[in-house]
Amino acid sequence: MAVSFSPILHLPHSLPSPPPLKSSRTKISATASLSSSSSSSSSASQMDLHNQGRQKFIEFPFVSAPHRDLMVNLLSTVEDRLGSHLLPCTLPLDVQHCQNESGSAQASLHIRSGLQSSQVDFILGSWLHCKLPTGGALNITSLSAYLNPSTDAPNFMIELIQSSPTSLVFILDLPPRKDPVLSPDYLQTFYENTQLDTHRQMLAKLPEVQPYVSSSLYLRSVLSPTVVMIQIGAQAGGPERMEEIVKNHIDPTAQEVLGIWLDHCARGERLVGEEEKAYMMKRDELIKKKTIEIDLGTNFPRLFGPEVTDRVLGAIQKVYNI
Repeated sequence: MAVSFSPILHLPHSLPSPPPLKSSRTKISATASLSSSSSSSSSASQMDLHNQGRQKFIEFPFVSAPHRDLMVNLLSTVEDRLGSHLLPCTLPLDVQHCQNESGSAQASLHIRSGLQSSQVDFILGSWLHCKLPTGGALNITSLSAYLNPSTDAPNFMIELIQSSPTSLVFILDLPPRKDPVLSPDYLQTFYENTQLDTHRQMLAKLPEVQPYVSSSLYLRSVLSPTVVMIQIGAQAGGPERMEEIVKNHIDPTAQEVLGIWLDHCARGERLVGEEEKAYMMKRDELIKKKTIEIDLGTNFPRLFGPEVTDRVLGAIQKVYNI
């Protein structure tokens, strides 16, 4: 569900709008619906909710096996390294997985907030499947990790946007949370010393790879100077070549960048003072609000209708604390 929850993608306006609802509730694909009282359920019930939603999320049913393996392995790595710092995902099942009335769009969402004692604010994974009016389908998978204002270390994000078996946009970054121009040590610590730009350079050598330039100036302003933002066209080699690129190039690159984030950002000791903490809190909040404004406010209603949008939006706002 990166379409809704990351500041990365702007969907084409040709996407289908949801059909008129036949009843007062849009159908959901989850097998059970949780009431608001679920937040006060027992620990066992919360873990059941977490396990059910996670199992559905990691199916990634509409992408290739290498693509699915990449996303599952990234999530598992984050949970293995940060598991003791994370709470279970307790979103209602009709927020963790939803679809529109016609079944032309489905989405899954997995969010785990960090403990109060942790530097981790939350991790957010999502996938979106949407049938296109021109035939085929749009599949988006993403994983983001946000740190809280106790540190100024960068966040982590990865997004794969596939509009056909031979066309893929790949975005991988540690978005900065300070201005590198005003803080040259920040640029050196997180981007130069870690040699992050080598990953973009290596992928750029593949003949199927072209730079991807977003039309959103806002997007381009919040990403780092070492962001991997590429478009992969494997028409000549077919779907098999695309799967090979994902398995042999995208996967190891993503794992290495995630490892850098876990070692130098999530588990680092870079704490900030009260004045800087107030700045970080304000900046983080502005980005979260802008994310919801751009994506949830525009694209999600067209895909899922107002009722599902309101339900998901309410859950996201609670996690974002806005």
